[in-house]
Amino acid sequence: MELSGLAFYFVGFLIAGGIYAILCLALNIQWGMGGLFNAGIAGFFAVGAYASAIVTAASSNGKHLGGFALPVPLGLLAAALVAGITGWAVAKVCVRLKSDYLAMASIGIAEILRLVIVNEQWLTNGSLGIANIPRPFEGLVRGREADLLFMAVIWLIVIAVYVLCARLNNSPWGRTLRAIRDNEDSARAVGKDVEWFRLQTFVIGAALMGIAGALSASYFKFLSPAATEPLLVTFLVWVMLMAGGSGNPKGAIAGALLIWGIWSATEIFTNRLPGEWATRSSYVRMLLVGLLLQFVLQRYRQGLIPEKSPKLEFERK
Repeated sequence: MELSGLAFYFVGFLIAGGIYAILCLALNIQWGMGGLFNAGIAGFFAVGAYASAIVTAASSNGKHLGGFALPVPLGLLAAALVAGITGWAVAKVCVRLKSDYLAMASIGIAEILRLVIVNEQWLTNGSLGIANIPRPFEGLVRGREADLLFMAVIWLIVIAVYVLCARLNNSPWGRTLRAIRDNEDSARAVGKDVEWFRLQTFVIGAALMGIAGALSASYFKFLSPAATEPLLVTFLVWVMLMAGGSGNPKGAIAGALLIWGIWSATEIFTNRLPGEWATRSSYVRMLLVGLLLQFVLQRYRQGLIPEKSPKLEFERK
């Protein structure tokens, strides 16, 4: 492969890695800070992706809702709003559930959203999907340089989300959230509204997942139900966060890049398998990633970059 080919393969890797980094940062707010076990990441990812696609895609000739051809920033805003409102509706019903019951409820809700996407053709065009989804600054450059520009946009958003997460983590709001995560009864005893904090946490995380979905739709310029498979979204994101370090924004980004690199590299291995095994390549890769996670957690129980409580600052008098 030529050097330019390797360089632009790396650009594609960073684009996908950046999208996964946003998903990991979103899950880190919900689980790492708030202790909310969201197993329906794919559902909020899909809601954001379709909201953005409907708002930004060109005319569909009546095949599905949309065709408004609005600017991409408005698509990202629509993705965050629709995914956040969906997260609010889910949290109002499920946020009082304990972690295992919340996980089961979120899986069920994600499956409901998937069935809506597949069956409501007037809304999403069903299994045929939505095409002609624009990218930011489309038309300024063409060819491989367009991917380079899109990578820069992705990582600017990753940095912005990381700064937001770091500030939330170090703020009184973040300290309260960790107190609720570690000992709900004690936090409630000192007057904290546990349900309200959890609802805020779930909505913020869901909105960020929606933004990641919108960026994914723009990257591929086409969106179908296959792009929101739980294996490629929910499973991988949980593995990334656990491997990188739950409760630490840096760990979320590191885990996303590490696991996505391994997941991409295993494709080279699975493509060389015999025909019978090649058809099961996704499950073989899932097994390899699962074994890696076991190895990492055996050596690093809290992930590669474990959570560190921010230092308390006292005013000197």
